[in-house]
Amino acid sequence: MSAVTQKFFIDGPAGKLEIVLGEPQSVPKGIAVIAHPHPLHGGTMDNKVVHTLFTTLLELEFITAKFNFRGVGLSEGQFDHGSGEIDDVLAVTQTIRDQFSHQVADIPLLLAGFSFGGAIQLHVAERLAPEFLILVAPSVVNLKAPPVPETTQCALIIQGDQDDVVLPEAVLNWAAPASQPVVVIPGAGHFFHGKLTILKQLILNYFFHRL
Repeated sequence: MSAVTQKFFIDGPAGKLEIVLGEPQSVPKGIAVIAHPHPLHGGTMDNKVVHTLFTTLLELEFITAKFNFRGVGLSEGQFDHGSGEIDDVLAVTQTIRDQFSHQVADIPLLLAGFSFGGAIQLHVAERLAPEFLILVAPSVVNLKAPPVPETTQCALIIQGDQDDVVLPEAVLNWAAPASQPVVVIPGAGHFFHGKLTILKQLILNYFFHRL
């Protein structure tokens, strides 16, 4: 994977937001923004699942951004129970889009998230209508997440069957009304210990013929 990575800050709704941005050396296939797990339970952009999403999306040739929500790491502000975190994603996405608008017009948007971050991205998707979604064990119940927008071309939902934080049946019940497919990884717990390689390959295989 040939990519250039940099860390910087943007002006977010509640102060500075800390971002890591990766740029593929090839012509980008889209812009990807990744949201991390719950800020009050140790969630940061350095989480292993988030890191796996980041490197995988760079390999798929997306301009890829991960960031710390308000009050996490070097990002300013404090936890806002989801509402402010939605605004954080909107600010990051707009900044990245503005930065690369001169380079690629009408570039597709991919929103990705793990756990809390996955549910946040569903709320963001209602506003931004992304072409692609990748949600890993999204906390759909706690954050009253809406369904995948009908305008989204491809949505990959991944769940471990041994998850005791985001229960598999909760995700399946959320997905059922729209018959939204959910990919279940046998033996995977919430943090996908020992399953990150499988997680990465699953994403690569899913998008290989869709980009």
